[in-house]
Amino acid sequence: MPPLSESEFLALATQELDRIEATVEAAADAADADIEISRTGNVMELEFENGTKIIINSQAPMQELWVAARAGGFHFRRDGERWIDTRNGGELYAALSGYVSEQAGAALTLG
Repeated sequence: MPPLSESEFLALATQELDRIEATVEAAADAADADIEISRTGNVMELEFENGTKIIINSQAPMQELWVAARAGGFHFRRDGERWIDTRNGGELYAALSGYVSEQAGAALTLG
């Protein structure tokens, strides 16, 4: 798949951040978990009741979504319709389900 222009990537990343936000809100409501979501530009912050955070942001030069969680830092690159971890090949929503569940202290399934 050829690289996108910066504006194409940013539009795609914004759409994906919107989807992540809606998915996390729905999963948190279903699990009665307290997760505060804030967005500033291309940066999303999930703050949990225990004070921990997950930061998700787009990196246009690398055409990646970066995730910083208690479990570590992760880079996801688009592969077709999915975002795949550049190190271990894991899928974004499966990975986020694990990170969010760990930090929320409740099982949440995203995606």
